[in-house]
Amino acid sequence: MFNIREKIETIVASGSTDNRRPVLGKGNESNIKGLYIVGDLAGAPVIKLAMAQGFEVIDYISSLPDMQKKSADPELLDVLIVGAGASGLNAALACEDKGFSSVVLEKGKIANTIENFPEKKWVYAEPDQSPPKGKLWLDGAQKEDLVKRWGQIVQDHNLDVRTEESLTEISKEKDGTFVAVATKGTYRAKKIVLATGQRGNPRKLGVSGQDREKVYHRLYSPRKYKDENVLVVGGGNSAIEAALVLSKQNKVYLSYRKAEFARIFKDNRANLDQAVAAGRIEVLFNSEVQDFGESEVKIKVSGEEKSLPYNHAFVLIGAELPVKFLKKLGIKLENEWDGSLLRSTLLTIATLLGLWFLGPALGAAGVSLFGADLGFIPSWLGGALATVALGGLLATGIKGDRWSWLGVSFLIWFTIYGVKVGKGAEFWPYQGWGYKALSFLNRPWSFWYTVLYTGLMTFFGIQAMKRWGFNKRDKMQIWRFVSLISFQWIFFFIIPEFLFSWAVKYQWVGEALASDPQFAEQSWRSYGIVYAWPLFFYTFFYDPHQIWIYWGVFLTFIIVPVFVLFNGKRYCSWICGCGGLAETLGDRWRHLAAKGKTSQQWEAMNLYILIFAVLVTVIILLKDSVALLSRPSEWGINIYRVYVDVWLVGILPVTLYPFLGGKVWCRYWCPMAKFMGILSKLYSKMKISRFHIVPNDKCIACNECSRNCQVGIDVMSYALKQEVLDNETSACIGCGICVTVCPMDTLSFDAKGVVGSKA
Repeated sequence: MFNIREKIETIVASGSTDNRRPVLGKGNESNIKGLYIVGDLAGAPVIKLAMAQGFEVIDYISSLPDMQKKSADPELLDVLIVGAGASGLNAALACEDKGFSSVVLEKGKIANTIENFPEKKWVYAEPDQSPPKGKLWLDGAQKEDLVKRWGQIVQDHNLDVRTEESLTEISKEKDGTFVAVATKGTYRAKKIVLATGQRGNPRKLGVSGQDREKVYHRLYSPRKYKDENVLVVGGGNSAIEAALVLSKQNKVYLSYRKAEFARIFKDNRANLDQAVAAGRIEVLFNSEVQDFGESEVKIKVSGEEKSLPYNHAFVLIGAELPVKFLKKLGIKLENEWDGSLLRSTLLTIATLLGLWFLGPALGAAGVSLFGADLGFIPSWLGGALATVALGGLLATGIKGDRWSWLGVSFLIWFTIYGVKVGKGAEFWPYQGWGYKALSFLNRPWSFWYTVLYTGLMTFFGIQAMKRWGFNKRDKMQIWRFVSLISFQWIFFFIIPEFLFSWAVKYQWVGEALASDPQFAEQSWRSYGIVYAWPLFFYTFFYDPHQIWIYWGVFLTFIIVPVFVLFNGKRYCSWICGCGGLAETLGDRWRHLAAKGKTSQQWEAMNLYILIFAVLVTVIILLKDSVALLSRPSEWGINIYRVYVDVWLVGILPVTLYPFLGGKVWCRYWCPMAKFMGILSKLYSKMKISRFHIVPNDKCIACNECSRNCQVGIDVMSYALKQEVLDNETSACIGCGICVTVCPMDTLSFDAKGVVGSKA
């Protein structure tokens, strides 16, 4: 049976990836007030960054009012820290500096994740440009040396670290303090810092026999295995590297569920090919383990079941988020769709119905349904219905109903764009009164819409500039947001709303143009100074002055193609007002952008919009010569105006910002983006494009680049394989956030050191 909620949820939750994180606020506070999350769980993929989070969270906690006074209760800890890794130990050292009492619980050993690295593995102190924060020592060293050094630090500072003790549950007292139950005792604390990470939670296959003693989820000492049959399961770099090192002394079977290795280092691929050619490794693509027996493993390869001998098996398919543990504690994760779709839908409709009944009091001609006059329904009842229904959405949203927030978001943007469509043409329920109601101070709603748009871009643009530019010390991001905000203020607000009319009034454009009504009375065309056709769809019709026609042709077919040659689709992330709102207001939700092949297939929609724009433009240009095209031209422009310019540019994408990231319009429907994409792809194929992102060999597969890509590109796969990323194989818009977030400086726009066939 068709399940509409399931289908919708599949779409809106498609941004969630394997490394989904807890919802965090200021100071890394979770949805549970007083509980903070740091380290790998909070997006610190390397040791130095995890250390920094451990130090910074205690610094933040120390600034809180309730931490200023020492408790008279000796049993009440200031901070309970869960996890004795880089972030947890550094947090404990920071507590010592602040004079806070603390206990560290660790379910395994100190530095358990590093302890489980293969013997003699080198631990790097990346990123080089960031000095370590806090007192925990970090320098390039073999893992044994680092673990020993950290253990000595624990002793020297008398840190209360309790190993082999797991946290099982927490609760809060009326005074806001925590009661934490662990496997060896119960603790009370003002604050809890969760620093458990996720690498200690290996992903399992879920098949019979996986708990046998000979089935492992890490490779600690590969040299002790000799002259044996070994099965390695996995398709990532850890699995490949394990297979390679084990194949030196053993016969290795490498099982992977997919048809090819899509995310492995270039060197690993070359070494694997050599090992396969030498007969040391047998690769089993499209294979799935069915059962680990005593001496044989049953495995299905391309649908055919077979048995392989094995002495040991290593299942290296990554780690998974400890969802059960986090949910047991009450911690909320990103992109969880709790609540009721039906209730939220009914409350949204009820809000609109209430506004419909309220309409006559605000200027609407009346209320009727299928010809029946509903004027007997009092307007105050409509206002009450709208207020109660909207209040219900807000109340359930505050309680965690994500569907309610979707309804609220839809109501806001449906109102803004459904009224902006024009006086007398407003969408239901605003017909006949909406435009007037939102117009004030002798200015129409279209003006106030532009003020609102510019204000949102400026406010959230400054926030995004701080986040990616100043906080990350990235000058390119600072200039990018300066560019977006400046273009919005100058070309999409000041010029069309003020300068154009002044230029006509004071004849700055010359007496001839200023006195020509064909030019002087169409200030809205000044948006076309920067917006090229087909984004500015009306460039060549609605009686344009010839100066706009010449400029439109020059901008669309000369300036834009040359710009794309050197910058790819950067117009979307540096200039465009549509992309500008997505990059500023939508930036806080960029990690929710839909990922995967299905979402990439959706990108074909903007090709259909481009084709439709071309057809409608051609028909309109020919209608004066071909009478039969008069009616189709009207249909075409009305369809485009309502469904593209209102629904696909405005209502749907901006409604979905908090749920699918900011680039919904730009990625799936914008014909300009497709036009530039076609050009950039052509330039890349011709090997003349100057736009590309180049990876080096330092990728650690942390997935930060892919997670933060607003257009859903699997950037990490390019980095791992050291392949150039351009518009021949991706929809990259050149925002550069993937370059900014990479902790290893793997990615660069610099053409020097280009790897691969496109060098």
